[in-house]
This record gives sequence, structure tokens and C-alpha cells, in this order.
Amino acid sequence: MRKPKWLLLAALPAVFVLGVAAFVFSVWIKAQHSLDRAAATVAREGRFPLEIKTLGRMENPGFEAIASPVAYTSGALYQGKLYVSGPSGLFVYGASEVSGATLLKSYRVGLDLPAAPLGQTVVGRLRGASAPELIIATSGAGVLVFSGSGSPDGSGSFRQLLPQDADARDVTALLPLPTGELLVGTRKLGLLVYRGQSKGNELETFASRLTGFAVTALAGDPTGFWVGTRDRGVLHWRAGQVENFGSSGSFGPGDGAAAAMRGTADSGQGLPDPQVDAIAVHGDKVFVGTPLGVEEFDHGRPARVLAKSSFVNALYADDKDLVIGSMDEGIRRVSLEVSRRLGASSAGLSGAAEGDVRTAEQFLRGGDGNGELLAVMRDGLQEQRGSGLWTPLIPVISDAPAIQEKTLTDGNISALAFGSDGRLWVGFFDRGLDILTPGSGWTEHHEDDHLFCINRIVPDPTRKTMAVATANGLELFDERGKPRQLLLRRDGLIADHVNDVAFNGESMVVATPAGLTFVDANGARSIYAFQGLVNNHVYALGVQSAKGQVLVGTLGGISEVVKESVTRNLTVSNSGLKHNWVTAIVTLDGSDAKDAWLVGTYGAGVMRLDADGRFTAMEGATRDMVVNPNAMLSTDAHIFAGTLGKGLWVWSRATGRWRQVTAGLPSENVTAVAEHSGEVYVGTDNGLVRIAERLLD
Repeated sequence: MRKPKWLLLAALPAVFVLGVAAFVFSVWIKAQHSLDRAAATVAREGRFPLEIKTLGRMENPGFEAIASPVAYTSGALYQGKLYVSGPSGLFVYGASEVSGATLLKSYRVGLDLPAAPLGQTVVGRLRGASAPELIIATSGAGVLVFSGSGSPDGSGSFRQLLPQDADARDVTALLPLPTGELLVGTRKLGLLVYRGQSKGNELETFASRLTGFAVTALAGDPTGFWVGTRDRGVLHWRAGQVENFGSSGSFGPGDGAAAAMRGTADSGQGLPDPQVDAIAVHGDKVFVGTPLGVEEFDHGRPARVLAKSSFVNALYADDKDLVIGSMDEGIRRVSLEVSRRLGASSAGLSGAAEGDVRTAEQFLRGGDGNGELLAVMRDGLQEQRGSGLWTPLIPVISDAPAIQEKTLTDGNISALAFGSDGRLWVGFFDRGLDILTPGSGWTEHHEDDHLFCINRIVPDPTRKTMAVATANGLELFDERGKPRQLLLRRDGLIADHVNDVAFNGESMVVATPAGLTFVDANGARSIYAFQGLVNNHVYALGVQSAKGQVLVGTLGGISEVVKESVTRNLTVSNSGLKHNWVTAIVTLDGSDAKDAWLVGTYGAGVMRLDADGRFTAMEGATRDMVVNPNAMLSTDAHIFAGTLGKGLWVWSRATGRWRQVTAGLPSENVTAVAEHSGEVYVGTDNGLVRIAERLLD
């Protein structure tokens, strides 16, 4: 039956009200969900979830270490033994008679421990633990906790506190508190705290006023604790209040981070320098070391400056003296007696023992805190005898199978290449280069004002010579490995800083932050953005000599260059490239590659570039990942890509698949790769290893 119109009209208001109610309800639901998400976000702020992992020996696929100097960073006495950490691992020495110390055991990074350099080592009892443990900071792998078994050789078990956040893994300083909490200083996030597993598997921001800066040192005093920073002075936490002691001019107008750090108080009194490298506490006195001297605090207040103008790296204080490890003057001693106060002068420093001017990283007392004073140095351990002289300890380092006679000059590798004679050229980040004769242990070192920071080493296939790109010019070596010519801007390069070199027939192509320079028998010619280059800052080069083509990887994309002219630019906006910053280029080679390239990027991993200028993602390797500058290599069987913090990535030509390799590496920051006679050499910022290429299949 047909309903009257008036009934329909009467129902309209009700329908309207219901519609409005439904709309309001849906809006309320969405708002509530938004509020819930916001609340969850707020709850997560300042919290860094972590995984607690039990560590066992890693399965090494076959890497062998090329010996580099063993370096030490920190030490601690634990269960009657001396545990010393360094970039390459943790070393256990018999400490009952320290002067006769012998190496009992070593735990190597990449094998027994995560592939990350070890830093500060402390002893403390964490909440929930039944006994004190050894706690170790790492640069990239969070915090390691070692529980000794009491065995004669220092054996024990490790567990790892591994935060999900990469910045929370980069730990610079540790301080166990009497409450069982662990203060964790980081390079970027400021001060965090671990409250124990019973309080949740996470790190927390200790206080909002102690965030967003680089922590360099931590030390506890009778009233609270002190936090040293990279560029904001020292902070004193006491009774929930923060007092900041900076340096005159260390905080600029409108510096919000500095204002937040000041918290409730700012002393208005400065340190000799805002960079803090060491803190020592003795009773009510605190000593803060900087590159320009030591500030002494008495009952929390600045008292005087000691050892003015000394670059202080380590400190130890007792009732009478302050022992200083200085980067420029070695180990020195300052009297703290009133009659010998230094005020603002450096008078009263004792001379370096026996002319020893090496830098101490840390001081500690042997014999469970009652013995002689020990100095942890980069290249060994020293003990101060009753005579006051510093004497080397005698660790039997050669007893450790993984530690060989020193071969390389340094462990921070930046470039690798093989010469035509089979010798390995190893470039360092800041120590020049070594030329190694594999199997002989013989090393030839080159280093000077220009040959210092090495970016790339490339053989000239025609002349059998080597070109070494540095931050201070392009050095050309003859076939015997002798430097013959240095090319700079004055010689025609568009800039002194050289990132990469490639050889295109008779022409040498030089990549710089200012553009490209072509060098041949007719001289030097340069092109840059004015001639169409997509960006002046060039990082990487790829060459197909048969076509005379140069692929130019820059900060802003890729330029194709033929006969010194730009023919095409490829960027995120026109090609499918996922990140404009291109750091490495290799050709796929072979007829099936169709003139394809593999391109490494700073942030999007590895992508494939076809001849038509189209980029395609590579399964597994095109991801949020940084490929290090020129850390890619193409061989007959594989493509290798070295990454920042994600290890070595290997692409098999046989399977067309990528896989990640980290086990066996001394660091997950892979900076260079080279191959010779079926062996692949992998350089990292923490050492060099080699492996038979077949073992990577």
C-alpha cells in the first residue's frame, strides 16, 4: 500500500538526525583512534625497544684477517683478570702479577662478537643480576654484557642489548649505578638508561634535558653523576637538577638544545674548552679534561684550571697528584698540593717518562684497585713502577692465533686495488697507503701532506701504473710503486680534492666535487654544471671504452658523457632512480647484460640501469641502504657492494640473487672490495679480510 506523503515528510527530520548522529559518531571514532595513536606515539617517545640476545661463536664463511695493528681502547679488572677492549675485540690478561701479564684469551669482533668496534669497558651489577658483570660499549652493536665463569683462562658468556634504533646502538660511554641501572651515553641521542629486564626490554631517555647531543664521558660522584659532551661542556646531575658548565661562547643565541640542556641552572662559568674527553673523580673533587687543559671542581664548583693548553685525553686522580694522558705531551703528572697550585699555567707538569709521548686512553689501578697504576694505550699497556717510570707490560700477543705480526699501517681502510704485478694497494682514511706483497709480510708505506686521505686507487691498464685519488690531489705512481707525479688544480684539475679516477682509452677522467677533468696528451679540460653536468659533485665513474662512454655518478643523479659532452641526465624525476645521490657504478659486463650497469646509491641500495636509461629495482638490494663511495666490484661470478652498517652484499651471476654477509667481517661498515687470483679482499673501517670467492656461493 502506498504511504501518504505526510508520513515521509514527517520521517525526514528523524532520518536527518540519525545521519548527523552517525556522522558525528564516525568522526568521534576516527578522532578517538587518532588520539589513541597519538597517545601511543607519546608513550613511545624517549623509549627505544631492544632485543636481548645470547651470543655464541658466529659461523665464519671463510674470512681470514690481514693483520693490522692491535689497538686498545679501555680496560677493567674483573674476577682477578685484566680485560682490555679495542676495535678488534676483547683481550683477557692474567692480572695477578700484572708485570708478567700474558694473554689468556681473546674474543674477536665478527667471530665471537658482533662486527662492531668495542669501546669503554666497565664492571657493574645490573638489576636482576646475581653478581657483577663486565659491560662493554660498542660502536654500532649496542651494549655487550659478559658474565665470567671463574675459569683460569677468563672464559664466560656474552649477551647483547641490541636496540632497534641504529642511533641507540652507537654507544660512547657507560656508567653502572648503585641502583642496578645502567647509564648509556650515545653519539647522537644523548643520555639513555637501561633499568633492567624486569622493567621492560628497552632503553629510555634519562631526562628530556639530557638528549640530542654527543656524550663522550660519564663519571659518578658522591652526589650524582657528570656527563661530558663533544661540544657542549660538562653537565652535573644532582638531586634531579642539571647544571651545565660550558665554555665561553660555546652556546649561541637562540640555541634551543643548549637551553634545554641547561635545565634549571647554568653556572655561567666555562671550561677551558667545550669538548670534554675525560672525567676523573676523587672524593669531593672532579677533574674534567679538555683539549685546552683540565678544570678542577671542588664540591661541584669550578676551582682552578690545571695543565692549561694541554690536550687531555685521559685522567687519574689521587690525594696528591693528577695523572694526565695528553695527546701532544704523553703522560704527565700535576701536583694537587696547595703549595704547587697551577692556577691558569702549566707549570708543575712532570716530564714524560723516558721520552714516552704516546697517548694514554685510560688509567686504572692494577691488583683489584690496590696495585700499580696502569695505562691503556692504543698500541699496548704500560705500568708505572715504584720509581715513577712507565714500563711496558709483556702481553704475549703472538700466542693468540687470530693476532699476527703487524702487517698493515692502520685498520681504517678506504680503498683497495691490485697492481699489474699482483701487489695489493691499501688506502687508509687518514694514514696514506700501504703496498703489500701477499704471502711475504712485506709492506711498503707511503704518506705525506698530499698522500694522506685516500679516496680511490685505480690501475691504468695501458701503462701498468697506478692512480691514487686523495683529498689533496691525484698522485700517479709508476709500475714499481714509486710516486712520479702529483696533479693539482694548478696543473689543470678543476679541484684538488679527487673522489674517483677512470681510464677511457688514452684519456684519464678525474672526478671531483667541482666537476670532471679529462687529461690526455693534449692537456687537461674540464666540464661542470654549466656544460650540462647534472651536478658538480661527482662521486663515482663508470667507463665503457669501446663506446667512449663515461657514466658519471653525482650528488644529483647520473650524467652520461660521450666525447666529453653530456648526452643525457638521469634523476629521480625522469628515470625511476630512487635516490639521486649516486656513490658507486660497475658494469654488468657480458653479452647478456645489454650494456647494463649496477648503480650504488646513498639511501636506496643498488639499482640496475639499462642502456635505454631505465632504472629497475633489484630484489633484496634496492632498499633503505647506503652503498659506500666506490665500494662496488664486478667479477666473473659476482657483484659485490660494500655498505654503511649493513655488511657486504653479494650478487650471484649464476642465481641472480643477492645475499648479505656479515659473519667474519671485522665491521659491518664495508668501505672497499678488490679481487685477485680467486680471492676477494674486503676492507672495512676496522680491518681487512680475505676469502676465496667460491666460498661466497
